[in-house]
Amino acid sequence: MNALPDRVLISEQVRQALSEDLGSGDLTAGMLDEHAIAQAKIICRETAVLCGVAWVNEVFHQLDQTIDIDWRVEDGDSISPGEVLCLLGGNNRSLLSGERTALNYLQTLSATATIARRYTEAVSGTGVKILDTRKTIPGLRLQQKYAVTCGGGHNHRVGLYDAILIKENHVRIAGSIAAALQKAKQTAPSGVSIEIEVESLHELHEALKANAERILLDNFDLTMLAEAVKLNAGQARLEASGGVNLGSVRAIAETGVDDISVGALTKDIQAVDLSMLFIG
Repeated sequence: MNALPDRVLISEQVRQALSEDLGSGDLTAGMLDEHAIAQAKIICRETAVLCGVAWVNEVFHQLDQTIDIDWRVEDGDSISPGEVLCLLGGNNRSLLSGERTALNYLQTLSATATIARRYTEAVSGTGVKILDTRKTIPGLRLQQKYAVTCGGGHNHRVGLYDAILIKENHVRIAGSIAAALQKAKQTAPSGVSIEIEVESLHELHEALKANAERILLDNFDLTMLAEAVKLNAGQARLEASGGVNLGSVRAIAETGVDDISVGALTKDIQAVDLSMLFIG
């Protein structure tokens, strides 16, 4: 996708998130003066990469269009401990009612952008692309996919509908790698990418013989990856996957593969430490 999701989609995502939190109304905020105006700031408490500005804006503006938000940074920017990310001004009830939902988006998407940046920096200079997977938090697929791009990573496929990835169970049902690829080519809509997963050098040879254009090398060790690159000789685009972490990703990239997919970008994340503080 590589771009901010459509505003209508963001609006619907936020509507659902606010409904989940507010229900029939914010009982605690109800004790406050309904006309009082306040100022607040969102600050970062650790080094990270920012993502989620559009969702924060939408949260507060769905609650109160008059809330003013002055961002000091934008998606994809590196942020530091103690840095003020934005200033907010408006009705105190609205600010408090939107605080948690806004921060949930910002801390989660920034977490994904941050880990994506770490992986992309780890393979800098190799020409390898860091790809995400479908191992996303339910309900946050498009948000996290966008966050990956803010960190410098790339989207593999958004879902089951925009690309074909033939995995081991598909091959077993089809009967062979060649049969699975043939069937995929017959059924795939025009322009749709077809990739097949292999688990050995023998299976790689079968995939190449069947003219596979993209091949996922599942849980290959470094020696096998290097041999796979040699055997491939530029015929197909090779993607390494499985057991990838920040300690191993550079060595994997240096074997000569084209892409490395990393489930950790979206599933093994730790929320960035952020706070919203009222001023004065």
